[in-house]
Amino acid sequence: MSGHVRLAGQDDADAIGRLLYAFNREFDEPAPEPPVLARRVRQLLDGGDMLVLLAGDGPDGLAVLRFRASIWSAGLECYLAELYVSPARRGQGLGRGLMEAALREARDRGADSMDIGVDEPDLAARKLYESLGFSNRSGAGGPLMYVYEREL
Repeated sequence: MSGHVRLAGQDDADAIGRLLYAFNREFDEPAPEPPVLARRVRQLLDGGDMLVLLAGDGPDGLAVLRFRASIWSAGLECYLAELYVSPARRGQGLGRGLMEAALREARDRGADSMDIGVDEPDLAARKLYESLGFSNRSGAGGPLMYVYEREL
């Protein structure tokens, strides 16, 4: 099986919808059905402020990046909205490959920072991000940061 990472296009929306659905269901989070997600992915890809990277032949993993203009610099801010590798392919380097490609793509598109949210118990993801140079702004050397969200 290939670990090749590539930029997704409109033709990949169905596969992206299936991966996003699997990700949310794996963690007992609600999610629209895959066809609904695929339609939304198509819309967002057309908008130009989102890109998706796919890894593996299935594809077996994805990284979803969102971009917006920064207040603090002339560059863009990049938010890693989702990083997911199917359970059968974990531990084979797909997550690292996706993240390395995500960092390259973000830089190439003019981003000068990338933000990631990760759950405290997800030690594998935290270890991956830290190995790639990301720092956690909470805990040692900094105040505890909270993330708040609300449905509107």
